[in-house]
Amino acid sequence: MKRRIFTTAALVCCFMFCFAIVADLSGKWMGTVKGPDGSDILLTYIFKADGDKLSGTVQQQGDSGAAQIDSGKINGNNITFSVTTSDGTVIPHNGIFYGDSVGMKFNYNGMKFHTTLKRDDK
Repeated sequence: MKRRIFTTAALVCCFMFCFAIVADLSGKWMGTVKGPDGSDILLTYIFKADGDKLSGTVQQQGDSGAAQIDSGKINGNNITFSVTTSDGTVIPHNGIFYGDSVGMKFNYNGMKFHTTLKRDDK
């Protein structure tokens, strides 16, 4: 009986910890990628986590508008979503949430990019 109570309590604590991590993903995150010409491109992601669903926007420095995050999913610390640009290009993203940063990879027009996003506290 004690073992069952302990196991149940441990599982409840694990689920609460996972939900606390996911809730912490919500907010404004920023990172840079190297463009094809070698220049740094600043990206701003605004994530909204709701259970295992992820929504929000992505904006590139110098662009006047933000693109919506589509098909966002959260599975533990792994996140996946896609962004559709104004010209209709779909950019699949996948990343890992580490608590204080997000490692993000995406493929745009056959080029692979990686960035580390940091929370913007402003």
